[in-house]
Amino acid sequence: MRMVTGLSVLVLGAGGVGHAVVTSLENGIDRIDPFKDMKNRPRAGNGMNLLLVGTDGRDRISPEEKRKYRLGGAPCHCTDTVMLVHLSADRERASVVSLPRDSYAEVPGHTDRNTGEQHSAHPVKLNAAYAEGGPNLTVRTVEHMTGVKIDHYLEVDFTSFMKTVDALDGVKICTTRPLKDSYTGLDLAPGAHELNGGQALQYVRSRHIDGAADLGRMQRQQKFLASLIERATSSGVLLNPVKFRGVASTMLGSVRADKGFGTEQMLELGQAMRGFSPASSEFASVPMGNVSYPVNGIGSTVKWDETKSEKLFRALREDKPLAPARPKEPKAVKVDVAPRQIRVQVYNGTPKDGLGKTVDDGLHATGFDTTRAPLNGEVRVNGEPRGIEHTLITYDPRWDRSAKSLAAALPGAELRAVPGQGATMRVTAGADFEKVRRVRAEESDSGEFETVTGDQVACP
Repeated sequence: MRMVTGLSVLVLGAGGVGHAVVTSLENGIDRIDPFKDMKNRPRAGNGMNLLLVGTDGRDRISPEEKRKYRLGGAPCHCTDTVMLVHLSADRERASVVSLPRDSYAEVPGHTDRNTGEQHSAHPVKLNAAYAEGGPNLTVRTVEHMTGVKIDHYLEVDFTSFMKTVDALDGVKICTTRPLKDSYTGLDLAPGAHELNGGQALQYVRSRHIDGAADLGRMQRQQKFLASLIERATSSGVLLNPVKFRGVASTMLGSVRADKGFGTEQMLELGQAMRGFSPASSEFASVPMGNVSYPVNGIGSTVKWDETKSEKLFRALREDKPLAPARPKEPKAVKVDVAPRQIRVQVYNGTPKDGLGKTVDDGLHATGFDTTRAPLNGEVRVNGEPRGIEHTLITYDPRWDRSAKSLAAALPGAELRAVPGQGATMRVTAGADFEKVRRVRAEESDSGEFETVTGDQVACP
């Protein structure tokens, strides 16, 4: 996620350092004009929209680093990652939307920047718009796809990303399971890790960890971005002029930006970011319709869900949160198996009327696939009902990982293996039942356009 550097420019902003310092830093930015001769653009909304583009440029990386972090392949001169960032008009919220690089896109008519040849509008994968027409065609394409007017453009490459992370003395990443990718060299055991620039690049580039491919990678990028914000806002960078200047000059020296992103914008954003925190940010990916949409001459592309994506981009245009405000809930416990993949039959093991329904409702609310038809499982002695004391979970040992995930939602429940029971878990509620605890898989793809806040995905 090379464009992370771009957002870190915003995060570090000016932090009260002063106009003179920021002006001197601005002079180090490589200026481009991505909005030249653009017509028929979307109407401007409230707030500020930035297109953060990461390219696969690696010209300034040393041969040793290329070997160490497996960056020896030829660059494609295209966008490796694209994110649309919306900063609310009151500067109290940042919404970050990941746009899959293989998204089906239709580029407007343009002149090929490499050959000078005139092209009419035609379909491409989103990341190819940069190769054909550079920043200008990339902005035009994204505006056409989203209906969101882009106010500023920030572009970084592999080198910029690595330098930014190292300037912040690394970024903390937490994972509940091993992450290993032979293509990038990523190899992380479960737990917390302090990643340097090269290791962070491996983390955000990896696509071969699981079957989620680009979706999983975008979720890891969002997690990393939240951790980057947490590190930048909690490390004193914003309030230390000496440290700020060192970090910011490192970043801005390798960033490409539009001519309008200057001293005034950085000072304004810096003032807003003083009280910024991971909880002030929200992350989403464009809802997918068809993840394998075939296009002649291009191959398989990702087609967006038109209805859901329109709702997402309308929220940006109208300067609204991506998800409605929710009452504060206890933080969900991370589990290995997603609750929606676990089938559960609930039994009431006590004389208490309605307890089975209470447990079924609670498990269903946190995502478990309950039968919605709880049964009576109480014990009778001499014809009199006698409930069990402890809540019991019985499971087939072939589904032990699912059983552990279910047990995390029922603190204190007894786990008992029953060979041959089958895939359905059985929960018999006992007298000690108090409540269902919220759980979630580390990475999830459910919901209309699933939105998480930075404090949900950054390390605790």
